[in-house]
Formats: sequence, C-alpha cells, structure tokens
Amino acid sequence: MKPQTSKLQSRKLQLPKPQTGPARPYSDIEIVRLIWLAIFVSVFSFLFFYRSGDVLLYGDAVAHINIARRVFDSKTPGLLQLGTVWLPLPHLLIMPFIVSMRMWQGGSGGSIPSMAGFVFGVLGIFRLVRGMLWRGAADGVPNDNNNNGVATFGAWAAALVYGANPNLIYMQATAMGESLYLAFFIWAVVYFAEFARGGVKVNRLLTKCGLYLFAACLTRYDGWFLAGVLVVGAVVVAAKAPPFGSAQGKLLTKDARNGAPTILRPSRKTIAKFVVIAIASPALWLAYNAAVYRNPLEFAQGPYSAKAIEQKTATVNPAKGNLFAAGSYFLKAAELDVGQSNWVGRLWLALALVGSLAAAFGGRGRVALLLWVPLLFYALSVAHGSVPIFVPTWWPFSEYNVRYGLQLLPAFAVFVPLGIVFMVEFAIKIRQAEVLWGKWAPVAALAGVFVTVLASYAAIWRAQPICYREAESNMRGHAALDRQLAGWLKSLPSDSALLMYLGEHSGALEQAGIPLRRTINEGNHRVWMRPVDPDGLWERALADPEAHADYAIGFDGDPVWAAAEDRHLKALVVIHTTGQPSAGVFQGRNQMHGLEPAR
Repeated sequence: MKPQTSKLQSRKLQLPKPQTGPARPYSDIEIVRLIWLAIFVSVFSFLFFYRSGDVLLYGDAVAHINIARRVFDSKTPGLLQLGTVWLPLPHLLIMPFIVSMRMWQGGSGGSIPSMAGFVFGVLGIFRLVRGMLWRGAADGVPNDNNNNGVATFGAWAAALVYGANPNLIYMQATAMGESLYLAFFIWAVVYFAEFARGGVKVNRLLTKCGLYLFAACLTRYDGWFLAGVLVVGAVVVAAKAPPFGSAQGKLLTKDARNGAPTILRPSRKTIAKFVVIAIASPALWLAYNAAVYRNPLEFAQGPYSAKAIEQKTATVNPAKGNLFAAGSYFLKAAELDVGQSNWVGRLWLALALVGSLAAAFGGRGRVALLLWVPLLFYALSVAHGSVPIFVPTWWPFSEYNVRYGLQLLPAFAVFVPLGIVFMVEFAIKIRQAEVLWGKWAPVAALAGVFVTVLASYAAIWRAQPICYREAESNMRGHAALDRQLAGWLKSLPSDSALLMYLGEHSGALEQAGIPLRRTINEGNHRVWMRPVDPDGLWERALADPEAHADYAIGFDGDPVWAAAEDRHLKALVVIHTTGQPSAGVFQGRNQMHGLEPAR
C-alpha cells in the first residue's frame, strides 16, 4: 500500500498547473508587512493632522463631505444631490462614514476612503515594480539569483518613495480624491502590465484592469484620458500576440505549464468587454448630465464648471493656449511635490527620465511608462481646459493646484529607483571593476535611494508640504468667515429653517452642527426644469423668503443675498472678512431670538 500511496502523491505533484509565467514573485509575508506598514503611516499621519485641525483645510474637502452628506441629509434627498462637475464615486464611498454627526463635523469620515486608497496605492506600486523586475524560470534563470534581489530591492524602494511622500501623506488624511484616484490608476496599470506580459490568464487580467479603470473614470476625469490610452494599448497588445486556438498559441500554453514565457491573445469577447467597461463610466456620466441637466457636457460647460469659474473669477492662467508651457507648469508642480528646492526637484526628474529610458530599452518595464500619461493629460487641461496651475517659483508666484503634480508620483516612485540602479551599475562597468565592486552594487543603489528620499522628504517636512501650504494660504480667509458665521448660526433656534446657498460656505453649517435638512438650498429643486422650476422649493423660497424660512443666510453676490435685498429683509448680522464677500444673517418669518454668537 505504501508504494501506491507514494506513486499517487508523485502523480499529484507532477500535475501541470497553468500559470501566467513564473511563480508569484512575492510572498504573503511581504505583502502583510507592507500593508501593516502603510496602515501605520496612514493612521498615524491622519491622527496628527486631525488633532491639528488640518483635515478640512481644503475648501474642496469640505465640499466633498457635504455633497456626500446631502444625498441623505436634505429636504429633497436622493442621488440627484450628487450634482455635476465632480464625479460621483468619491462621494458615494464617503457617504457611509459621515452618517455620524461627529465624523461629518470633524471630517474624519471623508478621510477614510482616501486612507484606504493610500494603502492600496502603496501595495500597487510594490506589485508593479516586483513584477517588472522579477526573473524566474520563465526567463531562463534560477529563481534565487541576484536579479531577484534587485526585484526585491526595487519593489520596496518604490513603495518607500511613494508611501513616504509628505504631500501624499497629507492629502490622504483629507477628503480630497488624489490618493483614491492614484490607487485606481496604479492598479489599472498593474493589471495591464501583467496582461501585456501574457499568460493563460490574460482574459482575467484584462477584465480586472477594466474594473479598476471603471472606478478611476468615476473618480477623476484623468481616468477618461487613461481609458482611451489603455483601450488602444490593449488592442495593440492583442494584435501582436498569438491567439489561443493557433498552433503557436497551443505550444506556448504547453510551455507555460513548464514555466516558459508565454504571450497569448485575449479572446475577442474579452477585448469587447474591456472596451465596454472602459467607456461605461464616461457614458453613464454623460447620460446622467443629459437626463438631469439637459446637457451631456454640463460638467464642462455649466455654471459650476472650471470654465465658468475661470470666467467668473477672472483667474489668470499663465500657460493658457501654450501646450509646452502648460506641461512645464505641471512638471514643476510635480517636482515641488517631491523636492523642496528647485535643484532637488530637477534631480528627481532627471533620475526618473534615466529610469524610464532604462525601462524602455530593457523591455520588461515598458508598460510602466503608462505612468507618464498624466503629463499629457494635464498639459492639455492647463493649456485648453481652464485648469490653471500656479507654482511659487514662476509667475504669478503663488500656490494653486500644485497638488495636481502628485499624479506623477507613481512615475517618480517607479523610475527614480530604477534610474539610481542603472547609474550605479553603469558606473561599476565604466571603472571595469565589476568583479571587485559588483557585489556592492545593490548596497550602493539602496544607499542612493535612501539618501535621496531622506534628504528630499526631510526638507519638505521642515518647510511644510506644499499641498498643505496651498490649502492653508488659499483658505485662510474662507475658513475665518466660516468660523465666524458658524458662531452666529449656533445661536439660532434649533428648529429654525434656513435659506442658504451652500456652494461656497457649507462648512459653516458643518461647524455649527446644523443638519443640511434644516436648510433650503440650491439642491432643492428639479434641475431638469431649467431655467425655472415653478414647483421647486429653492425657486419658491428665493421668490418669497419670509414664507419659507426663518432666516436667510446670504453672501454678497449670491442668490440669497440678492433675494434678501429685493425683499428688504432686515439684516441681523453682517460679517466682514478680509478677502471674502460679506456674509449676512437676515430675518425671515420669525422674530429675532436673542441672536448672539456662540462662545
């Protein structure tokens, strides 16, 4: 009986297992350690910024959690409260965490999806680089050779560059969408890279890529551009690979079971599914805007669009109409996100370019060059899309939208370590001392990455991350007005109804702890009945504030202020803040109830 058992076990061990190529290039323990390390960084930094009251410095962060909140906390709740311009997925992910009044007021509910995005982004960078550099049986080399030491070093170095970036660490502690989008972006590239390397699982890999692309397209418009690039890339890769049914495809499938490299074409059904998934998000958003706003491009042309805001505020765009200048401003913002001084930022860019060239000519890392796609997207957006970027070193010498430069952080994280490794190996060969110094190459490369990251990021922390400074400087007056107004709102009767335009200063209600359902706001109407909704609560309240609200909260120039002046409502309080429009609390249908600022 024993020989039979042994024979069965032997046969069982010899059964071929289809693989996508070499054995998995990372261990579970590595992944667990990396995840816990990323979670520690994320939670510790969140607690630091939360205790300092810096989680809601960005006005957009306040707007994000209030858009999510009004879906269920409104006189007219529902998905139409998601509005337009901003894509809906971040708000839908935030919603469950701001049901709690405390998590809404403090902003912590909005931070949770961003923090999760940070952790998954770190993990994605690790997997992308490890897969790029791993050499196994499929490459004709032993699994335990020095090349896989380079893969281990490269993956951890890339994860360090990405996860230790001070600007990303701050942004992931807020309700801003940068870290969330970056996670979807990175994982879409991860699965596309694994699909491009081929294997018997190409269909599954391409579908997973499509799902992350779908999420990216519902998070930021960057994803729409990425979707177009990846659709073209998938068609090109599929066209070059042999199909499953061909003689070459069958041979490669057989070789794959023995660990040999394999490149197989996905089925036509999978390609079609990928294309449908890739265009589904943009199509859904265009259909939503067409059905609700009677204009599929409402998000780009409507009163809340970047174009309308640019015209309303007369914002200067130093790179408008100039694609080269626009790309330069975006690159400068990206440099400032990784280096405090000009020369340090240029060093990062130079190393990243060297690493990109090494990946391009080396072959295996070519797909990772997709991480440079944001450069073209933002160059086009700044030049022709009413999206200005200001950097402190160039005119107009200010800080505005510098956070957009973080979209190139994955490219820096992947290609800067590769650039350092390439330069170390090249220097050793130049000196013709490879035999003597070759074994120290990984140590030298590790030291180079560590010194670069430590020196750059330490300088950023000393000067404060530029994304933090951008929020603090641009929102100082805005936040001061919200605080003063919140003090007055707290003193109003707890059952009073308020008429208020929430577009700019919903944070005052949040700080005062006033549920949004107590307000009549611009979201309380049937937007598809534009330009006038005869049965809309918002329009009726503006036409006759005294009949609908106890108090009207207006800001100079907004619809409520205009309505209060037209109806000659009594101003109970007028707040003046430097650099901000005047804010007024006007008497509605109730008499004044001892209106005093909260202490």
